[in-house]
Amino acid sequence: MWSSSHHYSHSGGGGEQLAINELISDGSVVCAEALWDHVTMDDQELGFKAGDVIEVMDATNREWWWGRITDGEGWFPATFVRLRVNQDEPADDEAHQVQEDGRVADGEAEEGSLVQSSKDQMRTNVINEILSTERDYIKHLRDICEGYIRQCRKRADMFSEEQLRTIFGNIEDIYRCQKAFIKALEQRFNRERPHLSELGACFLEHQADFQIYSEYCNNHPNACVELSRLAKLSKYVYFFEACRLLQRMIDISLDGFLLTPVQKICKYPLQLAELLKYTPPQHRDFKDVEAALHAMKNVAQLINERKRRLENIDKIAQWQSSIEDWEGEDLLVRSSELIYSGELTRILQPQAKSQQRMFFLFDHQLIYCKKDLLRREVLYYKGRVDMDRLEVVDVEDGKDRDLHMSIKNAFRLCCSTTGESHLLCARKPEQKQRWLKAFVSEREQVRLDQETGFSITELQRKQAMLNASKHRAAGKPKGKPPVPISWATHTHPDTSHDQVSAPEGW
Repeated sequence: MWSSSHHYSHSGGGGEQLAINELISDGSVVCAEALWDHVTMDDQELGFKAGDVIEVMDATNREWWWGRITDGEGWFPATFVRLRVNQDEPADDEAHQVQEDGRVADGEAEEGSLVQSSKDQMRTNVINEILSTERDYIKHLRDICEGYIRQCRKRADMFSEEQLRTIFGNIEDIYRCQKAFIKALEQRFNRERPHLSELGACFLEHQADFQIYSEYCNNHPNACVELSRLAKLSKYVYFFEACRLLQRMIDISLDGFLLTPVQKICKYPLQLAELLKYTPPQHRDFKDVEAALHAMKNVAQLINERKRRLENIDKIAQWQSSIEDWEGEDLLVRSSELIYSGELTRILQPQAKSQQRMFFLFDHQLIYCKKDLLRREVLYYKGRVDMDRLEVVDVEDGKDRDLHMSIKNAFRLCCSTTGESHLLCARKPEQKQRWLKAFVSEREQVRLDQETGFSITELQRKQAMLNASKHRAAGKPKGKPPVPISWATHTHPDTSHDQVSAPEGW
């Protein structure tokens, strides 16, 4: 039954699906709320954030629906949303009617017991869905490993091992881990009383294994580039199609199959959230499900963060290409994130000469540039500082003995082994504090990247630089690349409401 208010219903049932299509056919507006971020690397899919409202335009397919939001339209997984449908007929969220005397309609059971029975059934449904989708996923992974990779290895004349690694990433490792995971799920499944199954512990026991999805998602853009290149060669097109037919796989291109692990790892938090919803606090699985949900959200968050970082490398490459007189290695050889930027005064020693420079703090390095006197948006490269070798030292206001001058709002970047030193001054005390905290953030970013194994591959770097050169050749204004998402929304280290501004003139 549909509610006249914003009544939500979990999607996916056959009868419900039929009802949705009937409503759409009748001209009704059918909306759904996103329960979880949908990470997409396919322009045919609809990306959205948790909480977004999507207009469902076609629900013919049980797994994938077609929908529309402000930014566009495309396919999205039905299980990522909860329906919100406006109808005149009222409904109760617990799906049972209670009479005025407090008794259930049939008069045979107390309201509380029926509610519990309903929740037990809902928990059983969620558990069945987890196991069902996991079995489908295992088959999917097996088809890729046996249907594609095994056949590719037989054709050394067409594929090198390095090329296969680029296309398929570590999907064979994922397949091995998922086989162990589904075995654990099956063992914990209570066939007699499914609602008593304890699946939370399985996720906790295997949470370290799920970290390997980060490597897969990190590599996925490389796979797309390589498959796009091979798609221009007919022998590869015919070969991949022959593999699909031989394995009796559904009619989806290889790049479509390879997107599934990205979607799968982001679906786990949704399933666990549903499982927790129907797990009473006294259930033996409650604490484990709660902990598993937190753990899998962290994994999904890490993958989303990696996706954002990889999307930004094109913008960093475009920024570098806009800088005049660039020297040395590309930024992307060592860096992939802009931490902070702003104008500082650089004091040259021992002559005490001062220079106004724009500084850009990336992970591992600090780039400084000079503004053009007439065209203020144009920057000239002047140098860089290796943050891995330097220590940041706060300098008190007052007269400097060596320089014989008074300095304010200063800090020093120095290396005890080489004697390298850079004295920098901010205009205001609060600006200095922001820089000091930004340097702490830079070291934290480097540490996290080392822990999680995040890095940019040579192929990704070259592709980004190639895109940047095309961007510039197309006649884009120098010094004005589009503001990267992360640069526009990255908060200052010292306040939650401040925002890092794009450098002046951007």
